[in-house]
Amino acid sequence: MKRILIGALCISGAIILAAGCGNSQKKAEQEAAEKARLDSLAQVEMEQKQKEAMATIATLPDEPVFDIVTNLGTIKIKLYSQTPKHRENFAKLALSGYYNGLLFHRVINGFMIQGGDPLTKDPANADKFGTGGPGYTIPAEFVPEYTHKKGALAAARRGDRANPMKESSGSQFYIVQDEAACASLNGEYTVFGETISGFDVIDRIAAVQTNENDLPLSEVKIVSVRLDKDSLPKSE
Repeated sequence: MKRILIGALCISGAIILAAGCGNSQKKAEQEAAEKARLDSLAQVEMEQKQKEAMATIATLPDEPVFDIVTNLGTIKIKLYSQTPKHRENFAKLALSGYYNGLLFHRVINGFMIQGGDPLTKDPANADKFGTGGPGYTIPAEFVPEYTHKKGALAAARRGDRANPMKESSGSQFYIVQDEAACASLNGEYTVFGETISGFDVIDRIAAVQTNENDLPLSEVKIVSVRLDKDSLPKSE
């Protein structure tokens, strides 16, 4: 009798366990479906914002100024007119809010600070930081007089072996902290802007403590990248 009872209890436990696993799987599927739905809505919203941004870009000066607002201060940068593809792309992403909430995920004191990866919005992606982007690249635009001086704004990219044309990342950028250390990058990475003010902020970000992957131990966040008031379209 005892054996029969124990067997019955084991069967009941197995049924309950199976039901629990089924519920967990169903919940996971529902959460995945909801995430996909929200991601799709966010993509549609971003595309609409970028269409509106393109209309604004047509009214901007040849070399518009943007404020990169971070939790450690503001870096004011000017985009160059002779790198029009990079100028338009950066302006489009900035005006549509693409950069809001992203991190400076690679910081090397005595070299440069790098950000613009959308994967940095989610700490769970930490192992993938530096690999994200909008899904496209930008043709290189090398201009000899645009060098890696301190405060230069340049586009990150994949290495030469995978990227022999030296095409730029669609969104990741870096800002030079040390001109001498970055001199070897001239003619290799597209420089498409320069810092006007906020050099102290560059140094402040570069000085933060980082881990073995050059990721700051305390988040250095891009609060927003907004059009500077002096570059706002003039009202009629």
